[in-house]
Amino acid sequence: MDTYSILREFADSWFLLAMTSFFIGTIIWAFRPGSWKVHKDTADIPFRYETAASDCDNSCDDCAAKRVAANLETVK
Repeated sequence: MDTYSILREFADSWFLLAMTSFFIGTIIWAFRPGSWKVHKDTADIPFRYETAASDCDNSCDDCAAKRVAANLETVK
Protein backbone atom coordinates (compact mmCIF):
# COMPACT_ATOMS: atom_id res chain seq x y z
CA MET A 1 0.00 0.00 0.00
CA ASP A 2 1.42 3.39 -0.91
CA THR A 3 1.57 6.40 1.41
CA TYR A 4 -1.30 8.24 -0.24
CA SER A 5 -3.70 5.34 0.25
CA ILE A 6 -2.74 4.96 3.92
CA LEU A 7 -3.16 8.67 4.60
CA ARG A 8 -6.42 8.77 2.66
CA GLU A 9 -7.83 5.87 4.66
CA PHE A 10 -6.76 7.57 7.91
CA ALA A 11 -8.35 10.87 6.86
CA ASP A 12 -11.58 9.16 5.83
CA SER A 13 -11.97 7.33 9.12
CA TRP A 14 -10.19 8.41 12.30
CA PHE A 15 -9.40 12.00 11.42
CA LEU A 16 -12.99 12.59 10.33
CA LEU A 17 -14.15 11.18 13.67
CA ALA A 18 -11.66 13.37 15.55
CA MET A 19 -12.71 16.55 13.72
CA THR A 20 -16.41 15.79 14.24
CA SER A 21 -15.78 15.22 17.96
CA PHE A 22 -13.83 18.48 18.17
CA PHE A 23 -16.64 20.39 16.43
CA ILE A 24 -19.35 18.96 18.68
CA GLY A 25 -17.18 19.59 21.76
CA THR A 26 -16.66 23.21 20.73
CA ILE A 27 -20.39 23.74 20.28
CA ILE A 28 -21.14 22.20 23.66
CA TRP A 29 -18.39 24.30 25.30
CA ALA A 30 -19.72 27.54 23.75
CA PHE A 31 -23.29 26.91 24.89
CA ARG A 32 -22.52 25.52 28.34
CA PRO A 33 -24.72 26.88 31.15
CA GLY A 34 -22.04 28.99 32.85
CA SER A 35 -20.80 30.80 29.76
CA TRP A 36 -23.65 33.30 29.26
CA LYS A 37 -22.01 35.86 31.55
CA VAL A 38 -18.74 35.75 29.61
CA HIS A 39 -20.53 36.03 26.27
CA LYS A 40 -22.69 38.93 27.50
CA ASP A 41 -19.65 40.79 28.83
CA THR A 42 -17.80 40.27 25.55
CA ALA A 43 -20.81 41.39 23.51
CA ASP A 44 -21.08 44.62 25.53
CA ILE A 45 -17.47 45.73 24.90
CA PRO A 46 -18.37 48.25 22.15
CA PHE A 47 -20.89 49.94 24.45
CA ARG A 48 -18.78 49.91 27.62
CA TYR A 49 -17.59 53.54 27.42
CA GLU A 50 -20.53 54.98 25.56
CA THR A 51 -21.47 57.48 28.30
CA ALA A 52 -17.91 58.55 29.09
CA ALA A 53 -17.97 61.38 26.55
CA SER A 54 -21.15 62.90 27.98
CA ASP A 55 -19.75 62.83 31.55
CA CYS A 56 -16.56 64.60 30.51
CA ASP A 57 -16.19 68.36 30.95
CA ASN A 58 -13.72 68.58 27.99
CA SER A 59 -11.16 70.51 30.02
CA CYS A 60 -8.09 68.49 28.97
CA ASP A 61 -5.74 69.83 26.32
CA ASP A 62 -5.63 66.49 24.51
CA CYS A 63 -9.20 65.50 25.28
CA ALA A 64 -10.39 62.52 23.29
CA ALA A 65 -14.02 63.58 23.77
CA LYS A 66 -13.31 66.84 21.92
CA ARG A 67 -11.85 64.91 18.98
CA VAL A 68 -14.79 62.52 18.90
CA ALA A 69 -17.30 65.38 19.06
CA ALA A 70 -15.45 67.24 16.30
CA ASN A 71 -15.44 64.12 14.11
CA LEU A 72 -19.14 63.63 14.69
CA GLU A 73 -19.85 67.24 13.70
CA THR A 74 -17.90 66.85 10.45
CA VAL A 75 -19.85 63.70 9.59
CA LYS A 76 -23.21 65.42 10.04
